[in-house]
Amino acid sequence: MTLHVQGLGAAYGARQLFSDLTFTIAPGDVWGLVGANGAGKSTLLRALAADDVRADLEGRLTLAPPHATIGYLDQEPERRPGETVLDFLHRRTGVADAQRRMDALADALAAGASDAAAEPSPDAVVGEGSGEPDARAREDAVVGGDVAERYADALERWLALGGADLDARIPQVAADIGLRVGLDAPMATLSGGEAARVGLAVLLLQRFDVLLLDEPTNDLDLDGLDRLERFITGSRVPMVIVSHDRELLARCVTGIVELDLAQQQVTVYDGGYEAFLAERELARARAREAYEEYAERAEALRSRIQTQKQWVDKGVRNARKKASDGDKHIVARAVARSEKQAAKISQSERALERLDEVPEPRKEWELRMSIAAAPRSGSVVATLDGAVVRRGSFTLGPVTTQVSYGDRIVITGANGSGKSTLLALLLGRLTPDEGRASLGASVEVGEVDQARALFEDDGALADQFGALVPDWPDADVRTLLAKFGLGGEHARRASSSLSPGERTRAALAVLQARGVNLLVLDEPTNHLDLPAITQLEQAVESFTGTILLVTHDRRMLAEVRVTRRWHVDAGRLTELPAP
Repeated sequence: MTLHVQGLGAAYGARQLFSDLTFTIAPGDVWGLVGANGAGKSTLLRALAADDVRADLEGRLTLAPPHATIGYLDQEPERRPGETVLDFLHRRTGVADAQRRMDALADALAAGASDAAAEPSPDAVVGEGSGEPDARAREDAVVGGDVAERYADALERWLALGGADLDARIPQVAADIGLRVGLDAPMATLSGGEAARVGLAVLLLQRFDVLLLDEPTNDLDLDGLDRLERFITGSRVPMVIVSHDRELLARCVTGIVELDLAQQQVTVYDGGYEAFLAERELARARAREAYEEYAERAEALRSRIQTQKQWVDKGVRNARKKASDGDKHIVARAVARSEKQAAKISQSERALERLDEVPEPRKEWELRMSIAAAPRSGSVVATLDGAVVRRGSFTLGPVTTQVSYGDRIVITGANGSGKSTLLALLLGRLTPDEGRASLGASVEVGEVDQARALFEDDGALADQFGALVPDWPDADVRTLLAKFGLGGEHARRASSSLSPGERTRAALAVLQARGVNLLVLDEPTNHLDLPAITQLEQAVESFTGTILLVTHDRRMLAEVRVTRRWHVDAGRLTELPAP
């Protein structure tokens, strides 16, 4: 199965996201899609999937063969009210919609209805919310041959998507990946890590011909990341993956598509992630050299033209003086010299016009992040003494531990093991059912939570941010947001309409605006682009206060200096040797 992309472009009104993108996704290809937050990566993925795209599109997409199916897994999967884990798996594998279409056509056959009567409702069309939003499937559902032929096509599609044995495979896959919640659990009640495990199950259960994955590593634990990588490298299904997980990109991709927001261009690189970094750096150096060579030649020609014009002006003045001598030979020589200089000017101007213009490479925008420090807290930041929290069948604890000022603690553990619950207990947001929990004196908490809940309301971003720093003038608020890549357009928008990456940037901006002495980061690299991740790592490294860091970003674990390591397993806290 092959997906051809030819001259694809997307824009929001006057703002061009990308243009003239051409590449081919063939069996065995794994294309990594990278770029700054807001560059249009998710828009591109939705365009490839023929999903609901709000941007204006141009170009052409071609599937070979035309009946191939496309699976699209969003970075924030829709959790419908009342939908269970089992229902979600049926929907996201495409089987639920394929089943509804097949049932509608079967009923029409049984009733002897006409073709028109057999047309399924919009809710029964293959692709609606299924993870396979394929426009060709929609057309196939309502036009074409007689009912029997269409039923045969629907049955073939249902079988191709794995509908025949899906229910038998689901429990096995759920057990293999260590899914800790029941299949009848509502999706809306799952934590980010648990939902990520369900998303991994979708990948292992799906039978699409082309896969489009938007940030599949978000909230996955180390075991989940290992399973995801084994699935990607072991599959021949063509894939396009939006990811800022540097380890996954280094281990899995066969090519890189970069949406360069600063340069307003799209570049396709063959080879893995490390080759992409080297080739990009070389390309940028060459572009700078080409521009500097052009600028130097153009400036030399302009200088020559200016000098020649000065000589002409001087020659004209001399000719006028000598004209009064009455010697026609002297006058003629002076005129000839002036005409010769004028010809040289024309020659230089033509040379300047013929010079191929090389546009100046735009300066790369870089986030310059720091974390504002508050006066130090007391020596004891937080304590837990036999603390126990019970949530249904899950129990955290008993936990007895102390966080001291200056501790740099990394917390690891499987999805659903209790890491976020532990953080809530330490920060005083959760009262223990048994034991005691206390927060030290003068503790100023700065937090980036896993859900990015700080900016999820319908109010304007600038207004919500301003409420967090009431002493700041509005101009200063907007200036700081702009430094984090959130300009005037973002500042006026409702926070809930921002992308997850943009909400994460806003949360990081708060850390720079308000002084903190306890930094709490719960999966902070989720949704962040690569330059922002690098800046965050540098800011964390230079922070002198206390740090509680929950992350499964393998490169961040290697880059950030820590003094203690906690591991949470099924509600039990164990302190391990610091790396």
